[in-house]
Amino acid sequence: MMGRDTGTDDPRVRVRAGRSSRPRTKNRPDWSSEPLGRVVGIDRGRYRVLLDDGTRVQAVRARELGRGSIIMGDLVRVTGDLSGRVDTLARVVAVEERTRVLRRSLEDAPDQRGEKAIVANAEVMCIVVALADPPPRTGMIDRCLVAAYEAGLEPVLCLTKADLADPAALVDAYRDFDVRVVVTGLGADREAGPGGDSPGLDEVRGLLAGRFSVLVGHSGVGKSTLINALVPGADRAVGRVNEVTGRGRHTSTSSQAFELPGGGWIVDTPGVRSFGLGHVGVDDVLGVFPDVAEAATWCLPLCTHAADEARCALDAWRAGDPPFEAVDEPERERRGARAASVRRLLDAVATAEAASKAAR
Repeated sequence: MMGRDTGTDDPRVRVRAGRSSRPRTKNRPDWSSEPLGRVVGIDRGRYRVLLDDGTRVQAVRARELGRGSIIMGDLVRVTGDLSGRVDTLARVVAVEERTRVLRRSLEDAPDQRGEKAIVANAEVMCIVVALADPPPRTGMIDRCLVAAYEAGLEPVLCLTKADLADPAALVDAYRDFDVRVVVTGLGADREAGPGGDSPGLDEVRGLLAGRFSVLVGHSGVGKSTLINALVPGADRAVGRVNEVTGRGRHTSTSSQAFELPGGGWIVDTPGVRSFGLGHVGVDDVLGVFPDVAEAATWCLPLCTHAADEARCALDAWRAGDPPFEAVDEPERERRGARAASVRRLLDAVATAEAASKAAR
């Protein structure tokens, strides 16, 4: 058989082989036996991974995983240099299935699919709110609570700067919610007291001990100061509230997890201006209050469950009117508080949806 005509008699000329029509194999490598670790730090394309044997390695993601496929708290499989030495890199090759994912919708996204996953496999959401400087915003708290409930996280409301304002009104506002409220004097520009502690700090330690937790809240409310009080040597930068805008400055620019002295981890996230709930529906809110959800089955279709909604059965349930059984006064008060809590959370969802539509 004659060889391919190359247009020259010079035997030193090599001819590139023709492109093969053979498809790429669909058999992908099995990474299930590779070492497992948890992502405890993300900064500019580098991932800090804590392996099961306690080794901490720096890693990059494999190209096939895609951008944004790895978030804080992910359980991942890694290969490469796993010694943990300085100037060495491992490679994240697979992400294990997540048990829980805390997400927030991006209100300025061009479509309804704009979402940002914040942390995976967490157990507790610690919502940090300043009682003053900047003033508390119940709308932000309500949105965070809905997101926590939707993700299956236990919410903890941590109120800071109690030395600047009375916490009684805000504590009372969330008395009927399924949320633990802790009051502390820590703030964005004040450290723990002379004894090394601030009131409420031991309670926060107890709630977070042995668990993987995430801090959320506006900039300037004291998240970094709380981290520094809980984790000696964390050295998170703290800042002051802008005197002109009344808002905090971003001091945390990357997500990082810190190991608590008594066991467990706490994730410090950059401060957020808003917490979109475009991924949350009415059923997610009602699911938090099973008794209210059962009463809502008597509502007419497309009921919004608002206080002025004529088709809503929650008012009849609250008062013990037909078709519900009659109840005594203490039970009516309890049901009234439950219905009011649900309607506040539903209002937060509706407000977030309206803001998202307006941005588009």
